[in-house]
Amino acid sequence: MKLIKAMIKPFKLEEVKEALAQIGIEGMTVTEVKGFGRQHGHTEIYRGSEYSVKFRPKVMLDIVVPDDDLDRAVKTLSDAARTGKIGDGKIFIIPVGEAIRVRTGEAGNTALSGRPSS
Repeated sequence: MKLIKAMIKPFKLEEVKEALAQIGIEGMTVTEVKGFGRQHGHTEIYRGSEYSVKFRPKVMLDIVVPDDDLDRAVKTLSDAARTGKIGDGKIFIIPVGEAIRVRTGEAGNTALSGRPSS
């Protein structure tokens, strides 16, 4: 199993969610975050004064998938989140040792989707 941790533009969230649902990936955790990469923020004018905004609003997705679904999930997420402009985000892939469904005690891939572990 792998944890996909993705930072994307907030307005792309619904498109990403729908694209992942179409390939059978529905479970995810979404967190509103702020950050910056190469953009280094920007300047804005408020009531006549210019000020620097260092952090950009982003949405962080945490999605755990079976190894067999990883490549398809990452490609789908990346394609749906892409605008082609700076600040589209990043995707990180982290190994997951185990997953357990609290309600039933199911473990492994079964805990993720109800599908039997391979």
